Amino acid sequence: MADAEPITWRQAIDMKEWKEAMIEELRSIERNRTWNLVELPQHKRAIEVKWIFKTKYKPSGEIAKLKARLVANGFLQQQGVDYTDVYAPVARLETVRLVVVVAVFSSWRIQQLDVKSAFLNGPLEEEVYVRQPPGFEKKGEEQKVYRLNKALYGLKQAPRAWNNHINALLLKLGFWKSSVEFGIYVKITELQNKLLVGLYVDDLLVTGDSEEEIDVFKERMKEEFDMTDLGKLNHFLGFEFVETANGVILHQKRYINEVLKRFNMSNCNNVPIPITANLKLADQPEEERVDASLYNQIVGSLRYICNSKPDISYGVGLLSRFMNEPRTSHMAAAKHVLRYLKGTSSYGLLFPKDSRSMKGILEVWCDSDWTGDKVDRRSTFGYFIRYEGAPISWCSKK
Repeated sequence: MADAEPITWRQAIDMKEWKEAMIEELRSIERNRTWNLVELPQHKRAIEVKWIFKTKYKPSGEIAKLKARLVANGFLQQQGVDYTDVYAPVARLETVRLVVVVAVFSSWRIQQLDVKSAFLNGPLEEEVYVRQPPGFEKKGEEQKVYRLNKALYGLKQAPRAWNNHINALLLKLGFWKSSVEFGIYVKITELQNKLLVGLYVDDLLVTGDSEEEIDVFKERMKEEFDMTDLGKLNHFLGFEFVETANGVILHQKRYINEVLKRFNMSNCNNVPIPITANLKLADQPEEERVDASLYNQIVGSLRYICNSKPDISYGVGLLSRFMNEPRTSHMAAAKHVLRYLKGTSSYGLLFPKDSRSMKGILEVWCDSDWTGDKVDRRSTFGYFIRYEGAPISWCSKK
């Protein structure tokens, strides 16, 4: 990755492909009328901007495109001066799974949309100025700055500005927002057709019982935003979806392989269980310390994998209790989970198609050990929830 992606804009501007990506980013900004070139008013401060470079890949591992992103240094902003509110809701991953379950079970078509430069669409209420992009300063006007009309990536209020914009549009189109999940929008048409939209920042899942309504919605969104129609759902937020005769399988094989490679575990031996039975980890001051940064990175990666593998939730929760001062026994248990993932990377969750025997059934299991923690004698509680025979939510916590 270090060889493929430039570190500085000076390196990128000398490479034809990356320079074209930078120019395309500036074109998107200009098309959205994001800023105006002005003199910096007295008593105002301009925020620095920088270029971020990223190679986008297809699910197959092939390069999809080279992306250059102009980002504001939002950490220089001051609350009450450059920004006020910053909160913006997104759909929870449990809700994303539930939407897919409902769609697969009902034989609905699931489509995915991506808004190009989404944060450039959110109008700003505050008065914000930024420096000219490095490498693309206007000749003879280098001292001028851009006043932002719309949000730029990196600004603290950018997520909220974008969410307010798309929320207003969806409500205008006749959708109503779920009262318990602000990232989900539902519309029932005059013909009683249902349309369901899941919003995760700039990624949209669209499904419903009418393909015509889905196509109408997609065209309306393309009129309002510069969007990419990704077609049938197959890759979303790092999850891969594979359609089979029995339903749709969700897995993270590619991400798991990347994690194994990152921590030099690609050639490790497999183990059949995620954690040793009756393993009771505890603080071990007599043991040798391990690299806490490396340990935290492993646990952080495992926590994301938990979103498609409920079988490792307990083990990862156990490992998370020792992130301050990990010892050799804790690292050995973490590597044990990685060895389990090595042998089960292609395993996934099945979201089954219509089954009369499961129609409308919600199943919940829960259990708890009793004072199972050896350090503070607290209990570990866990639950597992299935809807229509498909797992949608699970948890293991002390």
